[in-house]
Amino acid sequence: MISFPASTSSRHSRVLDDTLGKPLAGWRLNVYTVIFEADTVAGRRFDVLLILAILISVAVVMADSVQSLSDHFDPLFNGVEWFFTVFFTLEYLARLVCVRRPLRYATSFFGVIDLLAVLPTYLALFFPELYALIDVRVLRLLRVFRVFKLAAYVDEYQALAQAFVASRRKILVFLSAVLMLVLIFGTVMYVVEGPGNGFTSIPTSVYWAISTLTTVGFGDLVPKTDFGRLIASFMMLMGWGTLAVPTGIVTAEMAAQRMGRRETLPTTRTCQVCLTEGQTESAKFCFNCGADLPDYQHDEENTTPGAKANPSAASTGAV
Repeated sequence: MISFPASTSSRHSRVLDDTLGKPLAGWRLNVYTVIFEADTVAGRRFDVLLILAILISVAVVMADSVQSLSDHFDPLFNGVEWFFTVFFTLEYLARLVCVRRPLRYATSFFGVIDLLAVLPTYLALFFPELYALIDVRVLRLLRVFRVFKLAAYVDEYQALAQAFVASRRKILVFLSAVLMLVLIFGTVMYVVEGPGNGFTSIPTSVYWAISTLTTVGFGDLVPKTDFGRLIASFMMLMGWGTLAVPTGIVTAEMAAQRMGRRETLPTTRTCQVCLTEGQTESAKFCFNCGADLPDYQHDEENTTPGAKANPSAASTGAV
């Protein structure tokens, strides 16, 4: 094992503290554990309450869009909506207060969604037509994976996300090839069919090529000539193979990751610096940014056997 001088280690620790901030403690850590994680009774109850609030709020917005219901229950709907808006606003502020990097949370995916969940109600005071956008709150139900978080669900969700990230370059190359194909076929169809058969421009023909190659085929634009129909038939058959390519790319990445999947199942434990979820019970450091992790707060029945079977993970910070 390679050892470093104490001065070097202490200097590195000071730099890490200056960069990432000291670990949370006290009431901020308790609030963080409840609203960001779901490994305690309080955390699970809070997330279940949050999901119920989201579902009821979205149902109220949908019901308010029905004219007959809105005429009879408009004051009730307005009151319920403002109640949930205040609740979600306080929850959003609590998330900002308890994290060490509020701006990082505010600009994260869930941070933006949480903000969009409350903005439409306030904006509707000035622009009433934006009221229906409140339904964006349904996106917050993505947190359901954390509530019913049998570790396998979280693990599979992360594996799928990692497979998409790992295959993004291959998919980008594939989409580039598809774009070239539809541009070529669209141009050919513009020449073959012409404006007289509805192919009035190359962009219009490219639109037809996209709908045909993806096997959607709206039917609003169809070839009339025999040669045009031959080209369309070829594109339809090619569309079946085209759809299989991205599926194969992602599936191959998932299979490759499954071969090397770690035995220790992740939890909803979250790094308070980079907000990366899925830290294992025994981890001392975040596997994404390397920050120190506070003590794991959870219920005993949620302890995963894999973490006990691999105590060395605590000393290496592996997850």
